[in-house]
Amino acid sequence: MIFGEHILLRIGISILGLCGFLVAKHIYKKKRSKNPFVCPIKFDCNAVVNSDYSRLFGISLEILGMVYYGLIFIAYLLSSIYLSFVPGQTPNPLAILMIILSIAAFLFSVYLICVQIFVLKKGCSWCFVSALISILIFVLTVLIYDFASVAGTVVHI
Repeated sequence: MIFGEHILLRIGISILGLCGFLVAKHIYKKKRSKNPFVCPIKFDCNAVVNSDYSRLFGISLEILGMVYYGLIFIAYLLSSIYLSFVPGQTPNPLAILMIILSIAAFLFSVYLICVQIFVLKKGCSWCFVSALISILIFVLTVLIYDFASVAGTVVHI
């Protein structure tokens, strides 16, 4: 892949991270406001974001989402700046972290979509948007990194 395309993909992922952060923050604020949570396309967001599946290890998913998306935003913004001054590859520890985070978020998003569809039988449009952002981040991460060279570095450490 051409050097400039890498930077554009990283900037795109950074923007997606910011958008994901804003979606998670919106869910967080609405959930805390005690007002009914209204979805733009008439789903039952209130039932979904207040369900038993809305927490992981006692932490609200919207808080975990803000942390994840915030890390993605900062890491890809900084890596874009770094690559502007030092052309080449992202430092491997950062690449490994981004790959692991994006795979975990992708799999967790698929799980949460399945929970909404098959278990709760209710949907939340904001949650679907967050999942879509997470999936796009994963796809763009796959396009950026040479997984074989990153995995080879892990094996040699």
